[in-house]
Amino acid sequence: MKVIRTVAELVAAIRTYKVEQPSSSIGFVPTMGYLHQGHASLLERSRQDNDLSVLSIFVNPIQFGPNEDLDRYPRDEERDLATAERAGVDIAFLPAVEEMYPTPTKTKVAVSELTSLLCGATRPGHFDGVTTVVSKLFHMVKPTRAYFGMKDAQQVAVLTQMVADLNMDVEIVPCPIVREEDGLALSSRNVYLSPEQRKQALTLSQSLLQAVGKLEEDVLAVEQVKAGIIERISQAPLADIEYVEVVSFPSLERLAEDTLLPAQDADTLIALAVRFGSTRLIDNIRITKKKGESFPCSVK
Repeated sequence: MKVIRTVAELVAAIRTYKVEQPSSSIGFVPTMGYLHQGHASLLERSRQDNDLSVLSIFVNPIQFGPNEDLDRYPRDEERDLATAERAGVDIAFLPAVEEMYPTPTKTKVAVSELTSLLCGATRPGHFDGVTTVVSKLFHMVKPTRAYFGMKDAQQVAVLTQMVADLNMDVEIVPCPIVREEDGLALSSRNVYLSPEQRKQALTLSQSLLQAVGKLEEDVLAVEQVKAGIIERISQAPLADIEYVEVVSFPSLERLAEDTLLPAQDADTLIALAVRFGSTRLIDNIRITKKKGESFPCSVK
């Protein structure tokens, strides 16, 4: 595995590879590091699908708000590189902030509408930071495919829209949420949780599973689904609910409260964000109901 820390060296390495292997594919997994098994699953998928696999580790300052956890975001470069090597990464790109933003950036890539709800409603500018840095990385790596976890389903939808709107020659590959054995969605921020917060955080996945269980038995209105989830999470005294929303996917259009679920021939996303102290966790479930088919969901 080659470790690269400058944009110039990365661009040169990719250019050389494309000249030597013009018909080869490049897989790319952009991350902020502190890699866990969820990241590893993306890296393994990239390695499986492509001839060259590239990982980036960069804690992107422009996607953090003024009161968010940029300074204390967990970092462990040595462990990350060991994880990457085990997953078969060919190139690991670890730039410094000064390398990615040598001068204050005056250009940004912004996706409208899809970024105004869910996490975007309480994190203004967050997705502009995501789309800007991912666009920069796409120009450097020139990947055939880029892999993102569905835990942040809004990010997947926003980046898919960006790629389509700007005719970027890359395929966005959404990958399933990876969970702990007890159901908690893997996140680098889980390390912030106290033992009691960690225990109560299980209500997130449990509330989603409960909602799916009810929808497998009966047709319910959106307002009933949301109320059931809120009631379940509210049983955890340390949980502070930021939002529970039901939207179409990938358009992220909010469904009316009286919309009946499961919808026929449509993808629906039930998404939530909950704080435990200063730690903000997100989770979701994507459900589909088509005529003549079973009722699949993303939480197992």
